[in-house]
Amino acid sequence: MKRARAAALALAMGGSLTVAAAAPAAAHTHGDPGAFPSLRRDVVASYDFDHPVRGNAAQERDLGRSGTPINLVNGGAAQRVRDHAYPGSRSALQTQQVSPGVTSNDDWKAGLYSETGVPSLHAFNGVKEVTIMGWFKQTGENPGFNSATGHYNAVGLAGVLTGTSQGHDVRALLEVISVDGTLRVVALGRRVDGASSQTFAANADWQSILQHDKWSFLAATFDFDNATMKLYKDGRPLDGFYVLPGDPWTVQGEPEPDLSTASDPRGIKIGGSYPQNTKEGNPCNCRMDGLMFLDRALSDREIFKQYQWATKRH
Repeated sequence: MKRARAAALALAMGGSLTVAAAAPAAAHTHGDPGAFPSLRRDVVASYDFDHPVRGNAAQERDLGRSGTPINLVNGGAAQRVRDHAYPGSRSALQTQQVSPGVTSNDDWKAGLYSETGVPSLHAFNGVKEVTIMGWFKQTGENPGFNSATGHYNAVGLAGVLTGTSQGHDVRALLEVISVDGTLRVVALGRRVDGASSQTFAANADWQSILQHDKWSFLAATFDFDNATMKLYKDGRPLDGFYVLPGDPWTVQGEPEPDLSTASDPRGIKIGGSYPQNTKEGNPCNCRMDGLMFLDRALSDREIFKQYQWATKRH
């Protein structure tokens, strides 16, 4: 069983079965995920970009309970830059568009992808709640320039893919996207694979939330059973609105509770879409630090506690 799981994870990382057989112990050794102590059991995946995978600096070790390493795509180890969002951190992740306005496939982003799903992310299979949180700042022009259409209409931050994703569709996502012609920071969730998503958009100007050259702690929570999402900056809830009317997640009526599709996610995307590196989409000229993916929707108090904990750690 362990060997099968290791093999599937290796394929998701673009590796081989023979390499995977020797890797699971290192891949699944986790440490302090950077979470407030009472939240640590809920952290499925955590990346502080201070822990390269032994023997492969182009991968980052997961400090959460899932032990799911991610790829630093196109930039490899150079994507770890000497910057930090909070005390105790040494490095941050740089994501960026490398060739604006040119048809290419060289954007710096991060994540992993497997067409058969990623078994180590099983906590997000049939999940009731999700939280995505971390530190972000802009380091260049956003949205990026699309050679076909002008500028992209979105800036990808961090998300968990669906079980049928082509590398873009998500179960839970924190990003910036155009809503009725206005760019907004949003939480975007999809309860049923292949069905409608719902978007919760912040009212405040997006560049006051995701700032240039200044770190912000951003969080998004998703409650599929109650059809609710929330956004936070620096530990405080953000006012916002739901974009679609009605019941896009189809939660009304039986059965209860309402969970996401019972499928392992096909991966994680960070700083843009298509972590399998077959296509480019929604690049983020950004730095990121202390990214965490949890299988519970944290409360307002818990989000604030996490913000306080991170800013006071040494």
